[in-house]
Amino acid sequence: MVMRQTNNVANIPDVHVAKASYKDEIFKNGWAYLEVSTQAKFANSQQAHAAGYLEGYLSRDLIWMHWCNLLQGYCAGKEDVCQMVDDFVDANEDYVITEAVRHQHEPFWYQILLLYYQLEGLAWGYRNATTDPDKLLTFRDIFWMNMMGDLDELAFSMILRSNHSKRDLDPDPTARLDRCTGLVKLLPDLSNLYTSQTSWNSYNSMLRIQKMYVLNYRVSRYSRERIPGYKMSFSSYPGLASSLDDFYIISSGLVPAETTIGNSRRALFDLIKPVGKILEFVRAMVANRLARDGREWVTIFRQRNSGTYNNQWYIVDYNKFKPSDTGCPGRVSPGLLWVVEQLPGTTEAADLTATLVNTSYFLSYNMAHFRRIFELGGGLERIKMYGDWFGQETHPRARMLKRLQAGIHNLRDMFHVMRYNDYKHDPLARCPQCKPPYSACNAVAARNDLNPANGTYPFQALGHRCHGAIDTKVTSAFLRPWYEFLAVSSPPHNETRGVPPFKWSEFDLGKNVSHIGHPDKWVFPPVIHRWEWRGALRTRLHRLE
Repeated sequence: MVMRQTNNVANIPDVHVAKASYKDEIFKNGWAYLEVSTQAKFANSQQAHAAGYLEGYLSRDLIWMHWCNLLQGYCAGKEDVCQMVDDFVDANEDYVITEAVRHQHEPFWYQILLLYYQLEGLAWGYRNATTDPDKLLTFRDIFWMNMMGDLDELAFSMILRSNHSKRDLDPDPTARLDRCTGLVKLLPDLSNLYTSQTSWNSYNSMLRIQKMYVLNYRVSRYSRERIPGYKMSFSSYPGLASSLDDFYIISSGLVPAETTIGNSRRALFDLIKPVGKILEFVRAMVANRLARDGREWVTIFRQRNSGTYNNQWYIVDYNKFKPSDTGCPGRVSPGLLWVVEQLPGTTEAADLTATLVNTSYFLSYNMAHFRRIFELGGGLERIKMYGDWFGQETHPRARMLKRLQAGIHNLRDMFHVMRYNDYKHDPLARCPQCKPPYSACNAVAARNDLNPANGTYPFQALGHRCHGAIDTKVTSAFLRPWYEFLAVSSPPHNETRGVPPFKWSEFDLGKNVSHIGHPDKWVFPPVIHRWEWRGALRTRLHRLE
């Protein structure tokens, strides 16, 4: 395979397996941009490998910096646990590849095989672009980056097994729960439908890439049918062939997203096994590629549940929505909103379209919606141990979002709701057990760095940490057909309300956290990126008028 590189996309020859365009604007607006497209006339395996290769080659610098920031020191002091994780991944990879090669006639397994081809290509592209031997990464290193969502619960299950813990619950179940806020908002007059997500993560993860994949795969090895999800745009990170946030806009008309619900029940971790299971990020990408509607997405995703990266997924099918127009009423069809929740050994799902129509919104805030999943994952015990903060209806974000969503009338409103943090003034951010008596975690978009390091907090989630909201993404019925979303990369700030911009140089934990390649001050405008090879990649500022 021959690769050519040019600074002008117009110079790309017509005969190619894959083409890619890459632009790093992190210091300009907080994002890098990658667009990869393959040609259907080539074998699916060639397309997958070439797509991965180009991504690894072009984004090599960000991949290395992201590795240094997130995983380079991950195993320090817990080498035994990491060895157990690696042994687990060895056994799981043997199982998955064996089954995928054996069942290439089955769409589910064939798309898994193509994802592994893409990851292999990504590793090769990175390796061939890297001349410094100290910066070489293996396929396994790249795979660890891709399974970062699965990694924490996988490692925790290894720790429990090695320590033979007798406790039924994690001593601090709050540590792994607070990740992301989601909102689906149907305007009451059916003039628009918004789907959004605000990612919460460690601040050292803020090297971000918006990606567009146009991968013209066939459904299975012997099929001539193109996969429904051949095209997707999504927010992502360097070196990942998935989103991890997760937030996708797909050619099938689906917009899947999720927030983490976690698992606090020790016994369920025993169900995490390497054979017969498939990691969460793999199943999600296969569902994205193959599903034609929300029900089918859920059916595919539920197969061979790994029990790791336990999330609440909300899948919005824009094919089921027709916005109202002058003189024409809008229409909502059943199947517009599917929700599925996962714990080790079980899932639960339902079509919640009727609820969305009746209330005009669906909230996602790291809390299970289905009562069985909530109780099975330790919800009642968490309430008993830590109070109403862990209640389905009493969590501060649940109450905030219910209040704020009523004021959404347009894209500007939706965006500001998803960036909301007024922790010093909002009564719902109060924390009587805290000193001072509030927490910047009690917000739609958290800023745990602003909680005083010498403060007092009843549990870890409310305290001082290198953690908070790192972005917001919103799409609509009118942005979605172009695979576009309004996005901002940075923790929220509002100086008039006492929420200053995030600066590494002023953050007390900054000297202890690797953040190579980061801007110092994170204040960037919201942007809508325009895809589809319109000359050089461009972004446009969105003034939220």
